Amino acid sequence: MANKENLQKIRIKKLKAIERAGFLVYPSTTKRTHQIEDALKKFTTLSKSEKVIILSGRIRSVREHGGSCFIHFEDGTGKIQAYFKKNNLGEKSYQFFLAHFDIGDFIEIRGVLFKTKKGEKTIETIDFKMLSKSLLPLPEKWHGLQDVEERYRKRYLDILFNPEVKEMIEKKAIFWNSVREFLTSRGFLEVETPVLEIATGGADARPFITHHNALDMDVYLRISTGELWQKRLMIAGFEKTFEIGRQFRNEGMDAEHLQDYTQVEFYWAYADYKDCMKLTEELFKYVAKKTFNTLKFKIGDFDIDLSKEWKRYDYKSVIKKYTKIDISSANLKAIEKKLKELKIVYDKKGLNEARAIDNLWKYCRKKLAGPGFLINEPLITSPLAKKIVKHPELVERFHVILAGSELANGYSELNDPIDQKQRFEAQQKLREAGDEEAQMNDKDFVEALEYGMPPTAGFGMSERLFSFFMNKPMRECQIFPLMKPKQK
Repeated sequence: MANKENLQKIRIKKLKAIERAGFLVYPSTTKRTHQIEDALKKFTTLSKSEKVIILSGRIRSVREHGGSCFIHFEDGTGKIQAYFKKNNLGEKSYQFFLAHFDIGDFIEIRGVLFKTKKGEKTIETIDFKMLSKSLLPLPEKWHGLQDVEERYRKRYLDILFNPEVKEMIEKKAIFWNSVREFLTSRGFLEVETPVLEIATGGADARPFITHHNALDMDVYLRISTGELWQKRLMIAGFEKTFEIGRQFRNEGMDAEHLQDYTQVEFYWAYADYKDCMKLTEELFKYVAKKTFNTLKFKIGDFDIDLSKEWKRYDYKSVIKKYTKIDISSANLKAIEKKLKELKIVYDKKGLNEARAIDNLWKYCRKKLAGPGFLINEPLITSPLAKKIVKHPELVERFHVILAGSELANGYSELNDPIDQKQRFEAQQKLREAGDEEAQMNDKDFVEALEYGMPPTAGFGMSERLFSFFMNKPMRECQIFPLMKPKQK
């Protein structure tokens, strides 16, 4: 039998012994009067008055010295030492603690604060009780575990043993709260839009499909954070909306991409992509400063300074510079030849000119440090963006370029229903030809546009930006990344 199972049996015996003694092993509440951090901050006041307080937390270490015992225990705010003295607690109570309480258990301690001879802030135990018995021992050597899959699978232990993981989670909360603060302070209204859709829209991506039992029909998990719904709100008369929520793309996984992640999208009536670029730069700086207290980052091999002037990268020029291909005149055959020459791995299924150009661009963007904006993107790759009047083969769209990647996307939204209908129909043909990432023909949205939508700028940014600022893979920055079931 495995050692872990033996240890579990021993702890279950202790649990039953506690119950036989008439105590609850898993009480529903605690009478704690202070969090540990609060007790340590108020230590002088509380200890001088010899006020009895109650603290609760998980036991992390136990050291016995003859007729006394020291433990360290912690709650979500901090760690403190507790002193158990046989002469104070009585022989029976003292031995009961030693025999039945283990590292990993949650304990409630009633006592008085004092300092040891070595100056450590400590609570002297008057009484104690079990709050939750741990049936499995905490690992002795979790920190530095090399098996990343095991760390992700048991993320609760990763957080417990690695303070930097907990800090990352706290920073991520600040990150999204700062996005919310920035947008609401500028008059944007937070909204919620459907996650289940009859037709996906707002991005070029392969969706997840599920079945709606009540309506007896297949539906899709959204691939954007309510783009076509928020545009309907512009039609309805709202001028500034945003949503922070989950979206889902049934595609490949790598350091920068996951299938289930958080994104923010905002829509701004009577504004265009240039207005949006200005606001985006302000947003990035605000969020970086608020979350990390700096505008300078080391991301991969790039040193990034958001305070520097943001460059403008011309789509066609960048591709030509790094591949010698002129996308305005090259055909699919020539582009595919270049992809093979550059040893770019791409999906041949449903390959068309738009996908081929996009693969070329993804090769080139890795050379760009940023911060900056990619502009003058081709119409063929942008089915929802408005055309540049003087160059109708291009669109009023931008991507934020940072450390060789695209970290945000925005454009002047297409509000011409006739043009939108034609583009959706062209996208539908691509889908029928095998391009599973081409956009669906959303006839209901076209009808909504026919009632009139004002000039509108739209923007989207995912949690990938946070992972870049952290200089970690995106999966590492999710609290509980999706895992395959462990093979037994």
